[in-house]
Amino acid sequence: MRSVKLKALAAVAALALPMTACGGDSDSGSSADVPVASAPSFAAGTTMAKLADAGTMKVGVKIDQPGIGFQEPGADAPIGFDIEIAKIIAAGLGIDPGSIEWIESVSENREPYLQSGKVDIVAASYSITDERRQLVGQAGPYYVTGQQLLVAKDDDSISGPDDLADKKVCSVSGSTSLERAETEYGASPIPQDTYSECVDQLKNGQVDAVTTDGAILLGYVAEAPDELKVVGKPFSEERYGVGYQKGDTEFCQYITDTLQQAISDGTWAKAFESTLGESGVDTPQPPKLDPCQ
Repeated sequence: MRSVKLKALAAVAALALPMTACGGDSDSGSSADVPVASAPSFAAGTTMAKLADAGTMKVGVKIDQPGIGFQEPGADAPIGFDIEIAKIIAAGLGIDPGSIEWIESVSENREPYLQSGKVDIVAASYSITDERRQLVGQAGPYYVTGQQLLVAKDDDSISGPDDLADKKVCSVSGSTSLERAETEYGASPIPQDTYSECVDQLKNGQVDAVTTDGAILLGYVAEAPDELKVVGKPFSEERYGVGYQKGDTEFCQYITDTLQQAISDGTWAKAFESTLGESGVDTPQPPKLDPCQ
């Protein structure tokens, strides 16, 4: 049943998707059913107080990544592990899922969206890096994965990153995955706005491989198991974090404490099992959270 559910999620990943979804739970997919805090109290002037008083928040997410952040055409809201993490953070502020404004954030606009206030947080397979922390805040990690490669089923010329020299490798613009494939392994980078565009180009023979986190790539294999395969062991460590405006230490501490509570009471595990766990993978040990700076 798990593989069937994942195929249902992935089957429409390559279709055109709306840029923004406002409010409402998706009618499809699972949820960890996070309890929403009743009338929480926060110090006046803090981001938490402002969001709690508003009763809504804007969350930047991916909508083309099965298991992570994915939205079916016509659905009211996206589904995935990142979505559940955002719901957990919102719930502690007294904000129910139907009051969250989900805003698609492709890799290259995550920092600008946070800096401009277009979104309050980003939960979009947002790997924590020192460079990004110069521009925005990143709380976490709430999940650790690794970069892998997606290739055509009948392609035996690529078995790992050492085979990428001069190969056309696609990933999303601004991603750490594409930068690593180019600078460390000599790949010819082919940037696109979404992973689904990369997968389409791979199927059409326009690129030799697609690279990003293994969890994302497995979703596309589930969609087309006769055409695609994931090769090689993970060759990076990607630590997913929640983005927020740089310098907001109080908000960072709230996010970190909320994530730690979710880890401790089992909510984090339920969120994983209802999303990425649908692929059949075992629930991993939660990562240790970084202290707020």
